[in-house]
Amino acid sequence: MDSSTTKTTNNFSQITIFYNGMIVTMDSELRVFENGAIVIEDDKIKEIGKSDDVMQRYHDSSISLHNLNGQFLLPGFVNTHVHTSQQLGRGIADDVDLITWLHRRIWPYESHMTEEDSFVSTLLCGIELIHSGVTCFAEAGGQHVTGMATAVELLGLRACLTKSIMDSGEGLPAPWSAQTTDQCIQSQKELYAKHNDTAEGRIRIWLGIRQILNSTDRLLLETRDLAKLLKTGIHMHVAEIPYENEVVIDTRKVDHGTVTFLEKIKFLQSNLLAAHSVWVNDDEIGYLSRAGVKVSHCPAAAMRMLGFAPVKKMMNAGVCVSLGTDGAPSNNRMSIVDEMYLASLINKGHEAFVTGTTDPMALSAEIILRMATIDGAKTVLWDNEIGSLEVGKKADIVFVDPCSWTMAPVHDSISSLVYSMRTENIVSVICNGKWIMKDKKILTVDEDEIILQAKTASKVLLERAGIIIPKRMQMI
Repeated sequence: MDSSTTKTTNNFSQITIFYNGMIVTMDSELRVFENGAIVIEDDKIKEIGKSDDVMQRYHDSSISLHNLNGQFLLPGFVNTHVHTSQQLGRGIADDVDLITWLHRRIWPYESHMTEEDSFVSTLLCGIELIHSGVTCFAEAGGQHVTGMATAVELLGLRACLTKSIMDSGEGLPAPWSAQTTDQCIQSQKELYAKHNDTAEGRIRIWLGIRQILNSTDRLLLETRDLAKLLKTGIHMHVAEIPYENEVVIDTRKVDHGTVTFLEKIKFLQSNLLAAHSVWVNDDEIGYLSRAGVKVSHCPAAAMRMLGFAPVKKMMNAGVCVSLGTDGAPSNNRMSIVDEMYLASLINKGHEAFVTGTTDPMALSAEIILRMATIDGAKTVLWDNEIGSLEVGKKADIVFVDPCSWTMAPVHDSISSLVYSMRTENIVSVICNGKWIMKDKKILTVDEDEIILQAKTASKVLLERAGIIIPKRMQMI
């Protein structure tokens, strides 16, 4: 994998103070310091408070001081469902149903990827994640985790990486259909031993189940038990479409669908990240809540192929729901900023449709911002270190400039961040106490070089996979 895309990361001095800014902590009290300051020592937050109070306690000439001039500081956003290995496939599967999307486009694409393809794809995806303020993401699963891990380490991001595991089902490409359950389990053990807690502790390895339609009962049960043994999480697509539930009812002999079956075999645990979870009934929402299962809501991807997830019902039942973008072929935009805006509007509209009355408070700005920060951190089982700006937590921070036509004027900081902020307002990003983007320039990799590499790699990959994208209009 080509190291020419890398650059030297700009590290902080031992103590750095940012002052004269709006500090949005997302702590348990949702405190906001209007003229606030934050002190970073190495990779952790040492102090937060009013600028005047903080500044009078630090007089050492070696301290690095940064005047924010009114910028907003937020915890780094957490994207809880993204396929980084699908970034080279942006636009190859638009306007098709899920089964066509999988069997004719995505699986041929993924099954022909190389480790180098996955590396370049993850770099390209990571650039977009950083520009949208993401400092941590949960990978939903590709085949080449080593390529992903190498890219994540270079980018400076934090990630829960997962291999997409399948041991049964129709439509699997030849390289995957030959995998036995034993091979699936063994490969996950090896990846955990190789990559977990690497990159200064920024990479964690989770276990992956692609979906129930491609999993034997044995694979589900052994993955559950291995995750418990390794004390890690499981990432799985759950109850995406009605067809999935219909197949589970027919083959697993339960009265509803995926969540009901997973409850029956005791697969639902607090370390399970259930992506989408659109087609669940009230009983199943109760199962998710009682087990402590975390749900990733991907509003853009859901609206394209899946439907309305009962997000408010899940939250009312106590389910921790966070935000994800999904992969580029099912969303095209890897911006958690866009997902925040969509999540609030879509769910307000959904509640009005379901109840027959409007509810402007459905998924309020405060709730949405929690979903993208602290609830995202809870979803990836990392909330003891990230997700809010608090003393002792990691310095994962996003800098937002509100002084632009997209946000000005600001009357309510939380409201403006959810309803007015755009990716263009995000100017700098710190992860693990290090700059990874400063003044809209990524410091860890060469963006232009990666884009060029991605164009070439994508063209070659689609040719190798035999994927032909129908032209919508006659090209002249």
